[in-house]
Amino acid sequence: MPRLKIRGERPVYKEVVIGTAKPVDERPLRADAKRNRERVLQAAKEAFAAYGADVPLDTIAASAGVGAGTVHRHFSTKEALITAVVADRLDGLADRAERCAASDDPGETFYAFVADLTLEAAHNLVLTSALGGAALGDDGARAGARLSTALGELLERGKASGEVRADLTVADLHALLAGVIEAQRRLPSDRAGFALEIAVDGLRPRP
Repeated sequence: MPRLKIRGERPVYKEVVIGTAKPVDERPLRADAKRNRERVLQAAKEAFAAYGADVPLDTIAASAGVGAGTVHRHFSTKEALITAVVADRLDGLADRAERCAASDDPGETFYAFVADLTLEAAHNLVLTSALGGAALGDDGARAGARLSTALGELLERGKASGEVRADLTVADLHALLAGVIEAQRRLPSDRAGFALEIAVDGLRPRP
């Protein structure tokens, strides 16, 4: 896959607004069309994670090794592509949260999931916006609701194990994670884990 070409030494982050995507043709895709769609999605994931949503579609097309017309055939607007990327990532996180909830040690897997989620989101502007409540379109909203449900189940298992404080709610956890993610983005790289350590200490049961 060609390397993504972005001018400038450092990306300029801007707030991402993810709107309702314009529907596209949902007929079954041919094998080659499906491969092209997956290549575009992968290129978009890498670009949006590293540089935010301002990456031009032409740049994503070049990185995926397809023409701009191919991108537009699968995703009618950039918002549609962002929504697809976010929904895919949120579904992946929901899958993992569900596996963690089924673990024999839900307390420790709860903390491992929280750590991985915050560290990833701190370096992924589009995911940060999605977790922060940005409008996601139908697919993104569905995936976001699924993640919230899975996270709630994982939290309840952690509380039942005695490893997570009993008065913590899902709403509390969402707000706390948003704060940790923002703190990790602001802190120097050698202190990025400090906010998470403080948060985890607060999530554990009181003596």
